[in-house]
Amino acid sequence: MAKVEVLKNQLESLQSAVPELKGVLLASNEGLPIAHSFTNGTDPNSVAALAAAVSGLGRKVTDKLNTGTLGEVSVQSAGGAMFVYSAGSKAILAVLTPEGANAGLIHMEARQTAKDIGELF
Repeated sequence: MAKVEVLKNQLESLQSAVPELKGVLLASNEGLPIAHSFTNGTDPNSVAALAAAVSGLGRKVTDKLNTGTLGEVSVQSAGGAMFVYSAGSKAILAVLTPEGANAGLIHMEARQTAKDIGELF
């Protein structure tokens, strides 16, 4: 199976495991979308760019604090959240959630997905 298909399957599995998600996206650290699955017509280019910016800020914080490599960053608002996970050294996984989503379940599933994707790269 081609690597792109494997990545899409990983994202679909995550979305199946947590059906309340608004969407998931895999992007390069530079903010280019690689694969995505959105339920509401969200622009993957915009989400990839935002996720890369959030991830970049998180990396700067961990560098300045000398706390090791970035694991994840979250941005929460009144209407939902975006969780951004490192997926190896070359990619990031962004997960969009509605307000009140089960963050524990999301973290459990998304952390494993990000780890699995990181191993593919």
